[in-house]
Amino acid sequence: MLLSSLRTTNQLARKIRGGLKKACATIMVESTHLKNASRGLKIGRVKAEKLPPHHACDHHIKQEGLPLPVGANYSLSKNESETPQAYISENLEKGFIRPSSSSTGAPILFVRKKDGGLPLCVDYHKGNAVTRKNRYPVPPMDQLLTLFNGSAIFSKIDLRGAYNLLSIKEGDEHSTTLRTKYGSYEYLVMPFGLTNAPASSQNLVNDIFADFLDIFVVVYLDDIIVFPNFEKEHVKNVASLLQRLRDNNLFVKASKCVFHASSVESLGYFFSSEGLKMDSSKVQQLLNWPQPKNIKALQSFLGFANFYCYFIKTHSKKITALTSLFKKDSPFIFNEEAISQFQILEEAFTTAPILSHFNPSLPTIVETDASDYAFGAVLSQVNDS
Repeated sequence: MLLSSLRTTNQLARKIRGGLKKACATIMVESTHLKNASRGLKIGRVKAEKLPPHHACDHHIKQEGLPLPVGANYSLSKNESETPQAYISENLEKGFIRPSSSSTGAPILFVRKKDGGLPLCVDYHKGNAVTRKNRYPVPPMDQLLTLFNGSAIFSKIDLRGAYNLLSIKEGDEHSTTLRTKYGSYEYLVMPFGLTNAPASSQNLVNDIFADFLDIFVVVYLDDIIVFPNFEKEHVKNVASLLQRLRDNNLFVKASKCVFHASSVESLGYFFSSEGLKMDSSKVQQLLNWPQPKNIKALQSFLGFANFYCYFIKTHSKKITALTSLFKKDSPFIFNEEAISQFQILEEAFTTAPILSHFNPSLPTIVETDASDYAFGAVLSQVNDS
Protein backbone atom coordinates (compact mmCIF):
# COMPACT_ATOMS: atom_id res chain seq x y z
CA MET A 1 0.00 0.00 0.00
CA LEU A 2 1.56 3.26 -1.04
CA LEU A 3 2.14 5.82 1.68
CA SER A 4 1.55 9.12 -0.02
CA SER A 5 -0.47 12.32 0.00
CA LEU A 6 0.87 13.44 3.33
CA ARG A 7 -1.41 16.40 3.98
CA THR A 8 0.07 17.94 7.07
CA THR A 9 1.62 16.85 10.31
CA ASN A 10 -1.56 17.89 12.15
CA GLN A 11 -3.73 15.64 10.01
CA LEU A 12 -1.39 12.75 10.69
CA ALA A 13 -1.43 13.53 14.40
CA ARG A 14 -5.24 13.55 14.50
CA LYS A 15 -5.39 10.15 12.88
CA ILE A 16 -2.86 8.70 15.30
CA ARG A 17 -4.40 10.29 18.41
CA GLY A 18 -7.80 9.07 17.31
CA GLY A 19 -6.58 5.52 17.79
CA LEU A 20 -6.44 4.73 14.09
CA LYS A 21 -3.09 3.03 14.23
CA LYS A 22 -3.41 1.89 10.65
CA ALA A 23 -4.58 5.25 9.37
CA CYS A 24 -1.07 6.24 8.35
CA ALA A 25 -0.98 3.21 6.12
CA THR A 26 -4.22 4.21 4.42
CA ILE A 27 -3.26 7.74 3.41
CA MET A 28 -3.48 7.24 -0.34
CA VAL A 29 -1.98 8.94 -3.31
CA GLU A 30 -4.65 10.90 -5.16
CA SER A 31 -7.19 9.98 -2.44
CA THR A 32 -8.74 12.83 -0.46
CA HIS A 33 -10.86 10.73 1.88
CA LEU A 34 -10.58 7.29 3.44
CA LYS A 35 -13.74 6.24 1.58
CA ASN A 36 -11.56 6.22 -1.55
CA ALA A 37 -9.14 3.72 0.02
CA SER A 38 -9.91 0.96 -2.46
CA ARG A 39 -9.03 3.22 -5.39
CA GLY A 40 -5.83 4.29 -3.66
CA LEU A 41 -4.94 0.69 -2.84
CA LYS A 42 -5.10 -0.24 -6.49
CA ILE A 43 -2.84 2.65 -7.45
CA GLY A 44 -0.39 1.73 -4.71
CA ARG A 45 -0.06 -1.87 -5.82
CA VAL A 46 0.48 -0.96 -9.46
CA LYS A 47 3.20 1.53 -8.60
CA ALA A 48 4.85 -0.84 -6.10
CA GLU A 49 5.27 -3.45 -8.81
CA LYS A 50 7.23 -1.23 -11.18
CA LEU A 51 10.91 -1.82 -11.86
CA PRO A 52 12.95 0.32 -9.43
CA PRO A 53 15.39 2.86 -10.88
CA HIS A 54 19.11 2.18 -10.79
CA HIS A 55 20.81 3.38 -7.63
CA ALA A 56 24.35 3.68 -6.30
CA CYS A 57 23.46 0.76 -4.01
CA ASP A 58 22.42 -1.60 -6.84
CA HIS A 59 23.10 -5.22 -5.95
CA HIS A 60 26.55 -6.22 -7.23
CA ILE A 61 27.55 -9.87 -7.69
CA LYS A 62 31.29 -10.49 -7.85
CA GLN A 63 32.68 -14.00 -8.18
CA GLU A 64 35.87 -15.20 -6.50
CA GLY A 65 37.60 -15.80 -9.84
CA LEU A 66 35.61 -18.99 -10.36
CA PRO A 67 32.94 -19.62 -13.00
CA LEU A 68 29.34 -19.79 -11.89
CA PRO A 69 28.24 -23.42 -11.54
CA VAL A 70 25.21 -24.89 -13.26
CA GLY A 71 22.53 -26.36 -11.00
CA ALA A 72 20.58 -29.35 -12.31
CA ASN A 73 16.80 -28.92 -12.26
CA TYR A 74 14.94 -30.65 -9.46
CA SER A 75 12.01 -32.98 -9.94
CA LEU A 76 8.73 -31.23 -9.16
CA SER A 77 5.36 -32.57 -8.08
CA LYS A 78 2.27 -31.98 -10.19
CA ASN A 79 1.17 -29.02 -8.04
CA GLU A 80 4.66 -27.52 -8.11
CA SER A 81 4.92 -27.90 -11.88
CA GLU A 82 1.91 -25.63 -12.36
CA THR A 83 3.48 -22.70 -10.48
CA PRO A 84 6.61 -21.71 -12.51
CA GLN A 85 4.71 -20.66 -15.63
CA ALA A 86 2.45 -18.29 -13.68
CA TYR A 87 5.46 -16.93 -11.76
CA ILE A 88 7.37 -16.31 -14.99
CA SER A 89 4.42 -14.59 -16.68
CA GLU A 90 3.75 -12.36 -13.68
CA ASN A 91 7.37 -11.24 -13.29
CA LEU A 92 7.89 -10.73 -17.01
CA GLU A 93 4.88 -8.41 -16.99
CA LYS A 94 6.29 -6.47 -14.02
CA GLY A 95 9.67 -6.24 -15.74
CA PHE A 96 11.38 -7.98 -12.82
CA ILE A 97 12.88 -10.73 -15.03
CA ARG A 98 13.81 -11.22 -18.68
CA PRO A 99 14.76 -14.22 -20.85
CA SER A 100 18.40 -15.21 -20.39
CA SER A 101 20.94 -16.81 -22.71
CA SER A 102 23.34 -17.52 -19.84
CA SER A 103 25.00 -20.95 -19.90
CA THR A 104 24.79 -21.08 -16.09
CA GLY A 105 21.81 -20.96 -13.79
CA ALA A 106 20.22 -22.11 -10.56
CA PRO A 107 17.30 -24.54 -10.20
CA ILE A 108 13.95 -23.70 -8.64
CA LEU A 109 12.35 -25.43 -5.68
CA PHE A 110 9.42 -24.97 -3.33
CA VAL A 111 9.33 -24.74 0.46
CA ARG A 112 5.86 -25.33 1.84
CA LYS A 113 4.67 -22.64 4.28
CA LYS A 114 2.58 -23.25 7.39
CA ASP A 115 -0.51 -21.90 5.61
CA GLY A 116 -0.04 -24.47 2.84
CA GLY A 117 1.36 -21.98 0.32
CA LEU A 118 4.11 -23.02 -2.09
CA PRO A 119 6.33 -19.99 -2.77
CA LEU A 120 8.82 -20.43 -5.58
CA CYS A 121 12.45 -20.21 -4.47
CA VAL A 122 15.69 -20.23 -6.43
CA ASP A 123 18.47 -22.43 -5.04
CA TYR A 124 21.48 -20.13 -5.32
CA HIS A 125 23.69 -22.05 -2.86
CA LYS A 126 26.22 -23.12 -5.51
CA GLY A 127 26.52 -19.61 -6.91
CA ASN A 128 26.71 -18.14 -3.41
CA ALA A 129 29.69 -20.39 -2.65
CA VAL A 130 31.79 -18.65 -5.34
CA THR A 131 30.48 -15.12 -4.67
CA ARG A 132 32.67 -12.63 -2.83
CA LYS A 133 30.97 -11.76 0.45
CA ASN A 134 29.82 -8.22 1.22
CA ARG A 135 30.61 -7.47 4.88
CA TYR A 136 28.36 -4.43 5.11
CA PRO A 137 27.41 -4.11 8.79
CA VAL A 138 23.93 -4.45 10.24
CA PRO A 139 23.16 -2.77 13.59
CA PRO A 140 23.81 -5.06 16.60
CA MET A 141 20.86 -5.64 18.91
CA ASP A 142 22.55 -4.22 22.02
CA GLN A 143 23.01 -0.87 20.25
CA LEU A 144 19.30 -0.74 19.44
CA LEU A 145 18.48 -1.24 23.11
CA THR A 146 20.77 1.68 24.01
CA LEU A 147 19.12 3.97 21.45
CA PHE A 148 15.62 3.16 22.70
CA ASN A 149 16.46 4.05 26.30
CA GLY A 150 13.84 6.53 27.53
CA SER A 151 11.46 6.00 24.62
CA ALA A 152 7.82 5.32 25.48
CA ILE A 153 6.31 5.68 21.99
CA PHE A 154 7.22 3.61 18.95
CA SER A 155 6.13 3.30 15.34
CA LYS A 156 7.25 0.55 12.99
CA ILE A 157 7.20 0.62 9.20
CA ASP A 158 7.57 -2.62 7.26
CA LEU A 159 8.95 -2.14 3.76
CA ARG A 160 6.96 -3.97 1.12
CA GLY A 161 8.95 -6.27 -1.18
CA ALA A 162 12.17 -4.96 0.36
CA TYR A 163 14.47 -6.99 -1.86
CA ASN A 164 12.61 -6.01 -5.03
CA LEU A 165 13.28 -2.35 -4.19
CA LEU A 166 16.84 -2.79 -5.50
CA SER A 167 17.95 -3.30 -9.08
CA ILE A 168 20.70 -5.71 -10.08
CA LYS A 169 23.82 -3.84 -11.17
CA GLU A 170 23.98 -3.66 -14.95
CA GLY A 171 26.14 -6.49 -16.26
CA ASP A 172 25.50 -8.78 -13.29
CA GLU A 173 22.03 -9.95 -14.30
CA HIS A 174 23.30 -13.26 -15.73
CA SER A 175 24.50 -14.25 -12.24
CA THR A 176 20.86 -14.41 -11.08
CA THR A 177 19.69 -16.80 -13.80
CA LEU A 178 17.02 -19.31 -12.84
CA ARG A 179 16.51 -22.46 -14.88
CA THR A 180 13.07 -23.92 -15.57
CA LYS A 181 11.65 -26.37 -18.09
CA TYR A 182 10.21 -23.30 -19.83
CA GLY A 183 13.65 -21.76 -20.31
CA SER A 184 16.12 -19.60 -18.42
CA TYR A 185 15.40 -16.15 -17.01
CA GLU A 186 17.49 -13.57 -15.19
CA TYR A 187 16.43 -11.02 -12.60
CA LEU A 188 16.55 -7.26 -13.03
CA VAL A 189 15.63 -6.80 -9.34
CA MET A 190 17.34 -8.39 -6.37
CA PRO A 191 15.68 -11.74 -5.58
CA PHE A 192 15.64 -13.69 -2.32
CA GLY A 193 18.40 -16.22 -1.79
CA LEU A 194 21.48 -14.29 -2.92
CA THR A 195 24.23 -14.33 -0.31
CA ASN A 196 24.75 -10.55 -0.18
CA ALA A 197 21.10 -9.53 -0.46
CA PRO A 198 20.72 -8.50 3.23
CA ALA A 199 23.87 -6.37 3.01
CA SER A 200 22.66 -4.60 -0.14
CA SER A 201 19.23 -4.00 1.40
CA GLN A 202 20.78 -2.51 4.55
CA ASN A 203 23.09 -0.34 2.44
CA LEU A 204 20.12 1.08 0.51
CA VAL A 205 18.02 2.02 3.53
CA ASN A 206 21.04 3.44 5.37
CA ASP A 207 21.81 5.64 2.38
CA ILE A 208 18.23 6.90 2.05
CA PHE A 209 17.73 7.59 5.78
CA ALA A 210 21.31 8.62 6.60
CA ASP A 211 20.32 11.92 8.25
CA PHE A 212 17.60 10.22 10.35
CA LEU A 213 19.64 7.27 11.64
CA ASP A 214 20.12 7.03 15.42
CA ILE A 215 18.40 10.42 15.83
CA PHE A 216 14.83 9.18 15.60
CA VAL A 217 15.05 6.21 13.24
CA VAL A 218 16.59 2.75 13.38
CA VAL A 219 16.58 0.63 10.24
CA TYR A 220 17.19 -3.11 10.29
CA LEU A 221 16.78 -4.54 6.78
CA ASP A 222 13.06 -4.09 6.02
CA ASP A 223 12.01 -2.89 9.49
CA ILE A 224 12.06 0.86 10.20
CA ILE A 225 11.45 1.92 13.82
CA VAL A 226 10.74 5.49 14.92
CA PHE A 227 11.52 5.90 18.61
CA PRO A 228 11.59 9.43 20.19
CA ASN A 229 9.68 9.82 23.42
CA PHE A 230 7.67 13.02 23.02
CA GLU A 231 4.32 12.74 21.25
CA LYS A 232 4.51 15.92 19.16
CA GLU A 233 8.06 15.14 18.10
CA HIS A 234 7.13 11.56 17.28
CA VAL A 235 4.22 12.54 15.02
CA LYS A 236 6.41 15.04 13.20
CA ASN A 237 9.16 12.46 12.70
CA VAL A 238 6.73 9.83 11.41
CA ALA A 239 5.49 12.38 8.85
CA SER A 240 9.08 13.12 7.79
CA LEU A 241 9.76 9.42 7.40
CA LEU A 242 6.66 8.86 5.27
CA GLN A 243 7.62 11.78 3.06
CA ARG A 244 11.11 10.32 2.61
CA LEU A 245 9.57 7.00 1.61
CA ARG A 246 7.38 8.76 -0.94
CA ASP A 247 10.30 10.77 -2.35
CA ASN A 248 12.25 7.55 -2.94
CA ASN A 249 9.36 5.50 -4.35
CA LEU A 250 9.47 3.08 -1.43
CA PHE A 251 6.38 1.19 -0.33
CA VAL A 252 5.24 -0.46 2.86
CA LYS A 253 3.12 -3.43 3.89
CA ALA A 254 0.26 -1.78 5.77
CA SER A 255 -0.81 -4.93 7.61
CA LYS A 256 2.58 -5.09 9.33
CA CYS A 257 2.88 -1.41 10.27
CA VAL A 258 2.33 -0.17 13.83
CA PHE A 259 1.90 3.49 14.78
CA HIS A 260 2.13 5.30 18.10
CA ALA A 261 2.46 2.11 20.19
CA SER A 262 3.94 1.47 23.64
CA SER A 263 5.90 -1.49 22.25
CA VAL A 264 6.86 -2.90 18.86
CA GLU A 265 8.05 -6.29 17.67
CA SER A 266 11.05 -6.56 15.39
CA LEU A 267 13.34 -9.45 14.51
CA GLY A 268 12.00 -11.71 17.23
CA TYR A 269 12.16 -9.13 20.03
CA PHE A 270 9.69 -6.77 21.68
CA PHE A 271 10.97 -3.25 22.41
CA SER A 272 9.24 -1.06 25.00
CA SER A 273 9.97 1.60 27.61
CA GLU A 274 10.78 -1.25 30.01
CA GLY A 275 13.44 -2.74 27.78
CA LEU A 276 13.79 -5.80 25.59
CA LYS A 277 11.93 -9.09 25.89
CA MET A 278 11.58 -12.27 23.88
CA ASP A 279 8.78 -12.93 21.45
CA SER A 280 6.43 -15.32 23.26
CA SER A 281 5.65 -17.18 20.02
CA LYS A 282 9.37 -17.92 19.57
CA VAL A 283 9.60 -19.12 23.17
CA GLN A 284 6.65 -21.43 22.54
CA GLN A 285 8.50 -22.89 19.56
CA LEU A 286 11.40 -23.73 21.87
CA LEU A 287 9.07 -25.33 24.42
CA ASN A 288 7.49 -27.47 21.69
CA TRP A 289 10.86 -28.49 20.24
CA PRO A 290 11.24 -32.29 20.12
CA GLN A 291 14.24 -33.92 21.75
CA PRO A 292 17.07 -33.95 19.15
CA LYS A 293 17.74 -37.36 17.60
CA ASN A 294 20.94 -36.52 15.73
CA ILE A 295 23.66 -33.87 15.32
CA LYS A 296 21.75 -31.91 12.69
CA ALA A 297 18.64 -31.70 14.89
CA LEU A 298 20.74 -30.59 17.87
CA GLN A 299 22.44 -27.91 15.77
CA SER A 300 19.03 -26.58 14.75
CA PHE A 301 17.84 -26.43 18.35
CA LEU A 302 20.96 -24.73 19.71
CA GLY A 303 21.04 -22.31 16.79
CA PHE A 304 17.48 -21.25 17.56
CA ALA A 305 18.11 -21.12 21.33
CA ASN A 306 21.34 -19.12 20.94
CA PHE A 307 19.32 -16.31 19.37
CA TYR A 308 18.06 -15.53 22.89
CA CYS A 309 21.21 -16.43 24.83
CA TYR A 310 21.50 -12.87 26.24
CA PHE A 311 18.39 -13.51 28.34
CA ILE A 312 19.68 -16.70 29.98
CA LYS A 313 22.05 -16.41 32.92
CA THR A 314 25.08 -18.76 32.60
CA HIS A 315 23.76 -19.84 29.21
CA SER A 316 27.06 -21.39 28.10
CA LYS A 317 27.20 -23.52 31.26
CA LYS A 318 23.69 -24.76 30.65
CA ILE A 319 24.63 -26.28 27.28
CA THR A 320 28.01 -27.95 28.01
CA ALA A 321 26.54 -31.48 27.90
CA LEU A 322 24.80 -30.61 24.62
CA THR A 323 27.81 -29.07 22.87
CA SER A 324 29.99 -32.01 23.97
CA LEU A 325 27.92 -34.18 21.63
CA PHE A 326 29.58 -32.42 18.68
CA LYS A 327 32.97 -34.03 19.42
CA LYS A 328 34.47 -35.83 16.47
CA ASP A 329 34.66 -39.62 16.48
CA SER A 330 32.09 -39.81 19.28
CA PRO A 331 28.68 -41.47 18.85
CA PHE A 332 25.61 -39.30 19.26
CA ILE A 333 24.12 -40.47 22.56
CA PHE A 334 21.54 -38.17 24.12
CA ASN A 335 22.26 -39.32 27.66
CA GLU A 336 20.61 -38.33 30.95
CA GLU A 337 22.88 -35.30 31.39
CA ALA A 338 22.01 -34.04 27.90
CA ILE A 339 18.30 -34.64 28.51
CA SER A 340 18.53 -32.74 31.81
CA GLN A 341 20.26 -29.74 30.19
CA PHE A 342 17.77 -29.77 27.31
CA GLN A 343 14.91 -29.51 29.81
CA ILE A 344 16.69 -26.95 32.01
CA LEU A 345 17.35 -24.73 28.98
CA GLU A 346 13.71 -24.91 27.90
CA GLU A 347 12.58 -23.98 31.41
CA ALA A 348 15.05 -21.08 31.52
CA PHE A 349 13.36 -19.49 28.52
CA THR A 350 10.01 -19.42 30.33
CA THR A 351 11.48 -17.49 33.29
CA ALA A 352 13.87 -15.21 31.40
CA PRO A 353 13.76 -11.57 32.55
CA ILE A 354 13.25 -8.40 30.54
CA LEU A 355 16.57 -6.84 29.57
CA SER A 356 16.14 -3.35 30.99
CA HIS A 357 17.47 -0.12 29.61
CA PHE A 358 20.70 1.03 31.21
CA ASN A 359 20.21 3.82 33.76
CA PRO A 360 23.44 5.82 34.26
CA SER A 361 22.12 7.23 37.55
CA LEU A 362 21.97 3.79 39.21
CA PRO A 363 24.88 1.76 40.64
CA THR A 364 26.16 -0.85 38.21
CA ILE A 365 27.21 -4.35 39.24
CA VAL A 366 29.83 -6.27 37.26
CA GLU A 367 29.74 -10.05 37.70
CA THR A 368 32.28 -12.41 36.13
CA ASP A 369 32.66 -16.16 36.22
CA ALA A 370 34.82 -18.80 34.59
CA SER A 371 35.35 -22.54 34.61
CA ASP A 372 37.08 -25.19 32.53
CA TYR A 373 34.11 -25.09 30.15
CA ALA A 374 32.94 -21.49 29.93
CA PHE A 375 33.46 -17.89 30.96
CA GLY A 376 31.21 -14.86 30.98
CA ALA A 377 30.31 -11.50 32.45
CA VAL A 378 27.10 -9.65 33.29
CA LEU A 379 26.30 -5.98 33.86
CA SER A 380 23.28 -5.49 36.11
CA GLN A 381 21.47 -2.81 38.07
CA VAL A 382 18.97 -2.95 40.92
CA ASN A 383 15.84 -1.06 39.97
CA ASP A 384 13.32 -0.85 42.82
CA SER A 385 10.68 0.65 40.54
